[in-house]
Amino acid sequence: MGREVVRQALDAGHSVAVLSRRPPAAGTAGGGAEYFRADVTTGEGLAAALAGADVVIDCLEGRSGKARKNFADGGARLLAAAQEAGTARAVMLSIVNCDRSSYAFYRSKAAKEHVYELSGLETVVMRATQFHSLLAMMFGAGSRVRVIPVVRGARFQPVSPADVAAMLLESALEPEPEPAPATPEPARPRHHVLTIGGPEAKDMADFAREWQRATGAKGHLVRLPLPGAMGRYLRAGLNLVPDARHGTETFRGWLANHADSL
Repeated sequence: MGREVVRQALDAGHSVAVLSRRPPAAGTAGGGAEYFRADVTTGEGLAAALAGADVVIDCLEGRSGKARKNFADGGARLLAAAQEAGTARAVMLSIVNCDRSSYAFYRSKAAKEHVYELSGLETVVMRATQFHSLLAMMFGAGSRVRVIPVVRGARFQPVSPADVAAMLLESALEPEPEPAPATPEPARPRHHVLTIGGPEAKDMADFAREWQRATGAKGHLVRLPLPGAMGRYLRAGLNLVPDARHGTETFRGWLANHADSL
């Protein structure tokens, strides 16, 4: 996701600084972005990376172990460094209805959202549905043993990273409104939660058939129960946002555009 945000920001003519624990070697990244080695779990390198930044777009992840445990604290360090640097706004990528799931990874997202809400900066949380690549990864893993796994009772509304990146940039760069002097408006809220979903919501099996047609992969579609917190989240339809279909690239279109890498 971060790479897509960087690509679109550079294409639009913006100056981009990228922070990562493992930035590419000097001279290998290309594209015009400036890369900084930094670590939000310790604060190391954040001041240098954020110097002069007008806005921050946070696409960091913490899927397991210490990274997940320290995910919200890392967000707090990032925001404190942004405030110290004079940055006006921070935008965070999150997941739809993460605050309604007991799944540990989603709980860490919700905890970080709360950190953003309480910060002194103007902040935006962008909640997205699952990416097209997640479905492709699941189908591809199963196809190695000639099984295309389909979660029983689950529908998906996948979205393209390109669509999410465009909305993240739009939120980051949106100008402050200027109320008319004669009719002053109430102060604008300092924290916003926005949602973006893909253009279509369908049974997981429908997406599996589209993936098979695009890739030519063999295997039987097998509906499997998914226990635990993630199963409950999917069966309740909490991964869907039918009223927020802002994405434009369908799963079929994404597969066609990524045929060489599937």
